[in-house]
Amino acid sequence: MAVTEGQILNLDGPAAPFAETRSTQSPGHIVFAIIVFIVGAIALAQAVSWRQAALFLVAGVLGVTLYHARYGFTTGYRRFIVERRGAALRANMVMFLMANILFLPFLLKGSALGHSVSGYVSPIGISLVFGSFAFGLGMQLADGCASGTLYHTGGGDIRGILTIVGFVIGSLLGSLNFPWWTGLPHFAPVSFLKTFGPVGGFGVELLLLAAVWVGTFLWERRHNGDVEPMVNIHQRGGLTSVFRGPWSWIAGGVVLAVGNTLVLILSGKPWGVTFAFALWGAKISQAVGIPVAHWGYWQTAANATALHQSILHDVTTVTDLGVMLGALLAAGLAGRFPKKYFRGIPARMAIAVTLGGVLMGYGARLAFGCNIGSYFSGIASFSLHGWVWFLCAMAGSAIGVKLRPACGLGNIGKK
Repeated sequence: MAVTEGQILNLDGPAAPFAETRSTQSPGHIVFAIIVFIVGAIALAQAVSWRQAALFLVAGVLGVTLYHARYGFTTGYRRFIVERRGAALRANMVMFLMANILFLPFLLKGSALGHSVSGYVSPIGISLVFGSFAFGLGMQLADGCASGTLYHTGGGDIRGILTIVGFVIGSLLGSLNFPWWTGLPHFAPVSFLKTFGPVGGFGVELLLLAAVWVGTFLWERRHNGDVEPMVNIHQRGGLTSVFRGPWSWIAGGVVLAVGNTLVLILSGKPWGVTFAFALWGAKISQAVGIPVAHWGYWQTAANATALHQSILHDVTTVTDLGVMLGALLAAGLAGRFPKKYFRGIPARMAIAVTLGGVLMGYGARLAFGCNIGSYFSGIASFSLHGWVWFLCAMAGSAIGVKLRPACGLGNIGKK
């Protein structure tokens, strides 16, 4: 019998189950997370810059948000494929619209806080199509996407650790093959802002967002007779809900959009996740004598600099660590941190989540990012490649959901 998410730990789905099994807070985890945030921010400010320290704290808020809102992309894709439920996808569109509005003035100005600012706008070709398809397949096998894996791990799911190991391996392999893939046929990057101007570009983006919102709404109502809300009807009111959760997808999406904008302002580029995994793999490889510095991917100026600097200078490393620590804090506040972190899981599930991580890591390198860097931040940057990523990752997820039962993972709502 397939093991469902609820039997292990459902961390990438609706927030409603939060209210069903409430336990006492975990003071030890709360205090530990707060101390690490304070010490980490001070250390980063002294060793790197105040911006890096600020990014670490912003990432902590992102981690709390992902956990309390259960803001995962994997379950949303799966529910749309299996159950024809599109609330999560509609919530994504609302979040993207908020990010578009917040990103727009900074992208047009091209600067913030005294440094240049640019969005993620990438080429469209075989590399993007294959990479995003592989990512979509991988996230169903791993039962979590890139951001989901981070807050799964911080929130106490051992499967997140296995997925990160796979991510590092896949990302390193992707960096090895990156020049070959990007040498295949492709179209130049398309920015709606540059192609149609600020007003026209925003209009095109709004039409695409509305098309997905309305399309999923009508599709869901046709197949189910009703439409699920994007808000959590079980959510508590007042400050209790703010600190202990659960949050609605809309509330979570607003905070994530604001957080992504702060990352853009502080670092000069939008939020990303998976470059850190490639960097960690490259540094480990260097330590054991593998000459990754000679690989084409690591010879570009920015990547070469990251390879030779401390990982504390890498924005994605700092934000990834902040997200995981924020999830730990949220789990402690919610009283849901597992007593046994290293609990056993079926061998076939362990293999599946690790393999899923490899596919996502490899795919993210070829697709210029993951569900955050290419999908969320790509669309927030008014880039066509973010929409192509969305379609191809959905196709990969459609294959992934068919393979999940063989991996000991259930499909929500499947009869």
